[in-house]
Amino acid sequence: MTAKPLQELAEALLRGESTLSRGERELIAAFVSRANDCEFCARSHGAFAALQMDEGEEIVDAVCSDYTGAPVSGKLKALLAIADKVRQGGKSVTESEVDRAREQGATDVEIHDAVLIAAAFCMYNRYVDGLATWTPTDPEAYRSNAQMIVSNGYIRPATP
Repeated sequence: MTAKPLQELAEALLRGESTLSRGERELIAAFVSRANDCEFCARSHGAFAALQMDEGEEIVDAVCSDYTGAPVSGKLKALLAIADKVRQGGKSVTESEVDRAREQGATDVEIHDAVLIAAAFCMYNRYVDGLATWTPTDPEAYRSNAQMIVSNGYIRPATP
């Protein structure tokens, strides 16, 4: 009952039309999930991001460890700063952070998308952890699923 709308939201946020790449959007999701200590979502979306970014797992690890020192664009760092503030609480985002993102080249739509991805992943993280979802410890489990998501998306065909 709830799976389909949640999959559709992930599809729209992470794979829909955007000036942010799919890898960048997955990276924001992984970053928020790691900061929220949601191991399943952090590993899953980290694997999805790595597969869609030239720098692979190295960039995901760098951003999730310390995005301020990671080798990503100033624009992406500014969007990650906003995402981190959203993760702490929507009212934590300041006008100066939004201005900084604009100064770094982010459009209002990209700022909107970063905020919505961060907010949605706070919900997804709590949902996944609230259900005590089984979290594989082998990174290969996430890598193997990543190719399927990157190729086919989040919406799974209905089963009869």
